Amino acid sequence: MKRLISIPFLFLLILLSGCKKAIQNAQEDLVVRAMADGQWRVSNFVLNGTTLTSDFSTYRFKFYTNRTVDAIKNGITEQSGTWEGNAAAMTMQANFPASAAPVSHLNGTWLITRNSWTYVEAGQSAGSDSKILRLDKD
Repeated sequence: MKRLISIPFLFLLILLSGCKKAIQNAQEDLVVRAMADGQWRVSNFVLNGTTLTSDFSTYRFKFYTNRTVDAIKNGITEQSGTWEGNAAAMTMQANFPASAAPVSHLNGTWLITRNSWTYVEAGQSAGSDSKILRLDKD
């Protein structure tokens, strides 16, 4: 009798874990769709208490569904990199491997503090550096 009860329970566990994975995949798809729709600009950037937003004024960022991102300066792609979004952990990661400042300041994992379809606010602490970022969709 115990074996008969455990088989449906095991099936239910497998089914529920599959549902959880489906929900996570749907959340990831939403993150990708939101980021890949349009171009983004840095509307606020603070490094260790110093506002560097104006350093990004000529840049726009285009995120793609294949997890690549372009840093576009004055309409010309200056740098390309990769990005990841994790809806469950509320993080976003960027990597521009061959970049210099200001684009290199975007590298690393960012903890998303607020977001919508048109903006993302995030923070990052790496070593002695503390960063605050806001991206707005153009």
